[in-house]
Amino acid sequence: MAKAHSDHESTRRDFLFIATGATGAVIAGSAVWPLIDQMNPDASVLALASIDVDVSGVEEGQQITVMWRGKPVFIRKRTADEIATARDVSIDLLPDGNARNANDPDAKADDADRSFGENGEWMVMVGVCTHLGCVPIGDGAGDFGGWYCPCHGSHYDTAGRIRKGPAPQNLPIPEIAFDGDVISILNEYKA
Repeated sequence: MAKAHSDHESTRRDFLFIATGATGAVIAGSAVWPLIDQMNPDASVLALASIDVDVSGVEEGQQITVMWRGKPVFIRKRTADEIATARDVSIDLLPDGNARNANDPDAKADDADRSFGENGEWMVMVGVCTHLGCVPIGDGAGDFGGWYCPCHGSHYDTAGRIRKGPAPQNLPIPEIAFDGDVISILNEYKA
């Protein structure tokens, strides 16, 4: 009889331990949740996660810069010469053979895989040098007629591909949707 009473006590004690532990876990979780939740981006950041840019007024050979997620994005309407120069480059000559295009992550660094529009006239790139995060200058700068980072000497061609200097990768292309006069920069890009 004493044994049965002892077994009953141990199961009751086990239940009390489990119930107390579960209650403590719920209380700890409800105390920690506000600390974790405050690390999420606020509404103003989420509102800037995607933007629409009207490019109807951009002339051939002109570049505009817009801010997206705190980073400059270069939008350039290239000339026929810039397109031809970019398309004449062999991928074998490029330090980075990956397109770095969020729209097609497996694409090679061909000009056609990095440009947009009917004839590939549009370039849309995050304007942050892949070496140390400087902002390259454009409008035909550098040895290859594209963008040049004067901080450390990285030269990008007219398709935003690294050609010379310490930068290890091509300028990244964010995920975009293109509708003739409006370029929508969506909420995703992988550096």
